[in-house]
Amino acid sequence: MLVALATSLGVVIILTDFWQRHSLDGVTYVRKFYYTRAFPGESIVVSLEVENRKLLPLSYLRTADSWPKAVGPQDPELLSPSHLVDHGILTHIFSLRWNGIVRRSYPLVFTRRGVYKVGPVTLTSGDLFGLHERILDLDECTNLTVFPALIPQDPLVLRAEGPFGDARARRPLFEDPNRPQGVREYHPEDTFRRVHWPATAHTGQLQVKVFQPTTSMVMELCLNVSTYARYWEGVYPQLLEHLVSLCATLATQGIQAGYRVGLISNGCLANSDQPFRVPPGRRPKQLAHLLTALAGVTPIAIGSFDNFLIRESPAIPYGATLVVITAIMSPGLAESILRLKRHERRITLVSLAREAPPLLPGVTILHAPFTLS
Repeated sequence: MLVALATSLGVVIILTDFWQRHSLDGVTYVRKFYYTRAFPGESIVVSLEVENRKLLPLSYLRTADSWPKAVGPQDPELLSPSHLVDHGILTHIFSLRWNGIVRRSYPLVFTRRGVYKVGPVTLTSGDLFGLHERILDLDECTNLTVFPALIPQDPLVLRAEGPFGDARARRPLFEDPNRPQGVREYHPEDTFRRVHWPATAHTGQLQVKVFQPTTSMVMELCLNVSTYARYWEGVYPQLLEHLVSLCATLATQGIQAGYRVGLISNGCLANSDQPFRVPPGRRPKQLAHLLTALAGVTPIAIGSFDNFLIRESPAIPYGATLVVITAIMSPGLAESILRLKRHERRITLVSLAREAPPLLPGVTILHAPFTLS
């Protein structure tokens, strides 16, 4: 009996050790999102799929998935406490047979703007008798983007006039030589480059080409994320969110109005320490790029906005309408705007400061002071 007992214990120890070492082999954990981007208040469904791709069954499998509460399940009690701020742990315990698969689905509610990382996930399993345990960390992460909320805003009257634009103008500003629209008789002030020789040969009189008048339709949004006079003094969260939402609203209106919309900001994106710039464009995904960039804006400002605006101005297309969105109207910013105006820049200033901004000749000023409701 002693020999049989020792033999049985040896077999159990070998079996449990083998089971523990191979328990998590071939185990996969997959999150399936129908959408990974949404606006605040919207809800999506996530499907979790756990599969055991081997012949060895699992008596138990515990999954612990780190999940941000801002994009968490509709039932907040599903998330257990975590050591991370504003995070919870989505925990499941399964029992999987060989080549088994199990699925769970949960509705998620997006509550706050930002770019959030879901994961990593920790898998824990062991042998049938619970003598040994194996832990495996899977770096399976998914980024979920919550766009800024759009606010009701009257459409802005933005005019942008510049040479060689891409939209037909109501009055002749400049003529685009790439867009001929007809011919007319020769005038003494016309150059010979405009002569339409085939029409001249046909009519026997000098004829010149007539081109379509155009206007530039480029809008560059310039966002100042500073909410205090000195950018190192801190941040006013509600005011910052209103600034970002207003910028997202103007970007949406600009795309819908046919503008090529770009974006610059002295703020940093999530997981970055540098200001960002989205070049103007009117591609089908341009609005998504703009909203994604605004979703990741952090309150960290790199330097003063007036210096940043002057430094970035050479990269802004000439003839574009600059829409400066700010909650702080400092003398330095006013001077920077006047310097840009002296270089024939078309500027619209959107100020959320309590005091009305000073009169800036040639600059369209929209004053909408922010009030906390």
